[in-house]
Amino acid sequence: MKYAGIDIGSRTIKLIVLADGELVFSRKSMTSHSPLETAQELMNGAAFDVITATGYGRHLLKGHLGCPVISEITAFALGSRFFSRNCSSILDIGGQDTKAIALDDDGLMKKFEMNDKCAAGTGRFLEVMATALGFTLEEFWRAALSAGKAVKINSMCTVFAESEVISLTSQGALREEVALGIHKAIVSRSVGLLKKVAPPGMVFFAGGVALNECVKVLLEKEMARPVFVPPDPQIVGAIGAALSAMKEA
Repeated sequence: MKYAGIDIGSRTIKLIVLADGELVFSRKSMTSHSPLETAQELMNGAAFDVITATGYGRHLLKGHLGCPVISEITAFALGSRFFSRNCSSILDIGGQDTKAIALDDDGLMKKFEMNDKCAAGTGRFLEVMATALGFTLEEFWRAALSAGKAVKINSMCTVFAESEVISLTSQGALREEVALGIHKAIVSRSVGLLKKVAPPGMVFFAGGVALNECVKVLLEKEMARPVFVPPDPQIVGAIGAALSAMKEA
């Protein structure tokens, strides 16, 4: 049988298919004004027998297809073990929230902390900051890594931070140093969540922000422990959903 998992997130929707425990299909798209419609488009042409949904929009798909759903926390705990069995905790920084998850010896969720009150320190925050500095997302983290020092950012509110960044650069602050300051502020916020739950050991870094090399480097320095990023950190939740479907079957 082929088991599909779909993660309907706030910024992107990810669909994967597992066959005999192997990843055989992967597709993703930006979340539109109609997440259900985008999810249906992603599923067109994908061959699978059963599907399980996770993410913000999982109940939309459940209402349409009657498919099982699981929470994002459970999905990421399951999905992390598909890529690594050596991690003791997970940091997921997505488009609109940040999650820190502690795992037990069997890879099951033991406890978690979540920042979902605003977009501070998330993928959306990074997008706005990169635009304010005139960078693409890749240029943004590369510029931060090249900086000799960081300019401190006082606000993590997306609106206020954008104004602060514009003010700093108009006063002559180097864009690279401002970029590093932004990345350090994000990492400090994420480490604060991790320290509440994470036992010693390797951290599994998932979500779209895990593609940001500067965040990974700063996390390793700040926590003095290795950080593992899977080949595609955006599909971890979808894989966890598919693994849940396999377990149920």
